[in-house]
Amino acid sequence: MAPKGGAAGGADKKKKRVKKSVETYKIYIFKVLKQVHPDIGISSKAMGIMNSFINDIFEKLAQEASRLARYNKKPTITSREIQTAVRLVLPGELAKHAVSEGTKAVTKFTSS
Repeated sequence: MAPKGGAAGGADKKKKRVKKSVETYKIYIFKVLKQVHPDIGISSKAMGIMNSFINDIFEKLAQEASRLARYNKKPTITSREIQTAVRLVLPGELAKHAVSEGTKAVTKFTSS
């Protein structure tokens, strides 16, 4: 009887490591940068900082939206909770722009 999975049987074969995919916003940050300033680049360190910043903002918005849904005893986070969370988390003019862009995106999504 041959040994099962022993060192002598499969010593030549190396196991390939499956690379864990890490989702980032780097592509989108770069696209926005090129829309705003086509002639300017960004370092990998600055890109990492921007990616962390976006993750942090999304986390804060998700927590606030979740809290709002719980306060109102609703099981679902809707665009209304997200919009209110944006108004609470982001300051002044930035919140106004974010709400208008978000409303535009939701309208475009529902119409198509």
